[in-house]
Amino acid sequence: MKTIQPKMHNSISWAVFTGLAALCLFQGVPVRSGDATFPKAMDNVTVRQGESATLRCTIDNRVTRVAWLNRSTILYAGNDKWCLDPRVVLLSNTQTQYSIEIQNVDVYDEGPYTCSVQTDNHPKTSRVHLIVQVSPKIVEISSDISINEGNNISLTCIATGRPEPTVTWRHISPKAVGFVSEDEYLEIQGITREQSGDYECSASNDVAAPVVRRVKVTVNYPPFISEAKGTGVPVGQKGTLQCEASAVPSAEFQWYKDDKRLIEGKKGVKVENRPFLSKLIFFNVSEHDYGNYTCVASNKLGHTNASIMLFGPGAVSEVSNGTSRRAGCVWLLPLLVLHLLLKF
Repeated sequence: MKTIQPKMHNSISWAVFTGLAALCLFQGVPVRSGDATFPKAMDNVTVRQGESATLRCTIDNRVTRVAWLNRSTILYAGNDKWCLDPRVVLLSNTQTQYSIEIQNVDVYDEGPYTCSVQTDNHPKTSRVHLIVQVSPKIVEISSDISINEGNNISLTCIATGRPEPTVTWRHISPKAVGFVSEDEYLEIQGITREQSGDYECSASNDVAAPVVRRVKVTVNYPPFISEAKGTGVPVGQKGTLQCEASAVPSAEFQWYKDDKRLIEGKKGVKVENRPFLSKLIFFNVSEHDYGNYTCVASNKLGHTNASIMLFGPGAVSEVSNGTSRRAGCVWLLPLLVLHLLLKF
């Protein structure tokens, strides 16, 4: 027991001495280091969150005692572990190197670490700074939004990371060029239907691959009939009138003839509706079916209509023949005039 007490006393005295030296160092009181190249710790150590950081201190045979400290907290003194953190382990304690490892590094591990040695009863220190990098993470982003054309929108994308990530917004569209915003916030004044679609937020800081999230922007607008053409069909044949309209939400279609709505299921007539297209199908065209039809497209924002003709081939032929006859008469007129002049 008598032989153990001096050893414990020396160990405790050295730990206290090391702690006091570290406190003096961090409070701005210089500690005499003698040879500026000894001891020599690493330069700043940079690791990613979750990885292991190795802190090395180069020493020589003049060293009698050595310790690693984090600020004023002793981590290891010689082979003795002073901290309770199981992630901190001793890697080597030789005549040339004293190294520890911090496993599964987190952001709170970042900061200064000091290698403190004692030679000839003089303390000497060397400091290394641990830098912890964190991959970018989007922690807040706007939800998908539906808005009427002409209104304003504001999208938000908040990201964290070390270093602080760069946030950009991009419109995912064949017509879009480059970034629409190089900021956490994207504001669009008087949005148009062409600006609908997915908007991609990207957060990057070169620690890991960029993190990407998307927000869907739906722009509502009233129907617009883009195509409505008449057609000629002989009696007894199948005929189809088409009405195409773009709208958000999708348009609802109705068909009229002479101000009377055509009801689905009428004998010989069928209405086929799709989100942007409506067809009025005649399975067996009769003379009674010829005439002017009106296609009406509507949604909650408004409505529009277009007139479409169903006619027989005879009407086309008649117009065409009439034009030919008139052209023929014009061609004969000069000959009649010449004939009369010669006669007289």
